[in-house]
Parts: sequence; C-alpha cells; structure tokens
Amino acid sequence: MRIAIASDHAGFELKEHVKAQLQSAGHDVVDVGPGSDESTDYPRYARPAAQLVAEGDAERGVLVCGSGVGVSIVANKVAGVRAVNAHDPEEAQLARAHNDANVVTLSGRRLDGEHADAIVQAFLDADFEGGRHARRVALIEED
Repeated sequence: MRIAIASDHAGFELKEHVKAQLQSAGHDVVDVGPGSDESTDYPRYARPAAQLVAEGDAERGVLVCGSGVGVSIVANKVAGVRAVNAHDPEEAQLARAHNDANVVTLSGRRLDGEHADAIVQAFLDADFEGGRHARRVALIEED
C-alpha cells in the first residue's frame, strides 16, 4: 500500500518510528517531511500529505503532531479526505469501517511507538463496510 506520512517537530520522532515500521512491512511510504525535529509549522507538511491521499497518489495517510489535532484539522480541510485523530486501535478501525477514513492522525506527545503501531495497523487492516455507512459518507461529502 502507498502511504503518505508527515509530521511537525513534535511528531517527528513518532513519524520516523511509524515510517520505519511501515517500510519494514513492505509499504511504499511517501515522507512529505519534515526531515528533522527543528520547530516548524504542521500545515506545511500535513496539507501536501493529505492532498496526495485526496488525489489518489497515496491510498492512506498518517499524520503526526503533538496532539494529533492540528494535523487532523488541516487534513479534513482537503476535499476528499476524512481524517481521524485516533487514540486506540478500535477507534482507528471503526473510523475506517464506518466513516471510510483515509487518514489517521496521531499524538506524538501521548503515544509511544508500540501504541502507535497498533493504531496504524488497525487502520490499515480495516475495510470500509459500505451499506448504511456509505449513505452517511455521501452526506459528509455534500457541499
């Protein structure tokens, strides 16, 4: 699977961990940045990563900032993106199954690598259930 990944300085360490895990699992990871943990502004990286997902150049996205909230807000402003700030694997799985979420956001300050790995794996393993959920996603996508 091709996965876009990005962070800010507060999420850099966790982004690097998740990126390595995804690559070792055989995924094609597009790292939008940043390349270090120097202070930076998350929209500069979250928006281009979300756009890769929206344009079909990546199947899913993983974004990390201090809380996961800022990158989620940015990603959800990109048409075609449905981002979830997941705190546990069940939340990530349900967001995929019921909301067809295509981007997961993580808290670099609250999650350790093992917990983040479990969230990302649940997110990637889940499939959209469609049915009544498809009707709701269509309502979300209306202008």
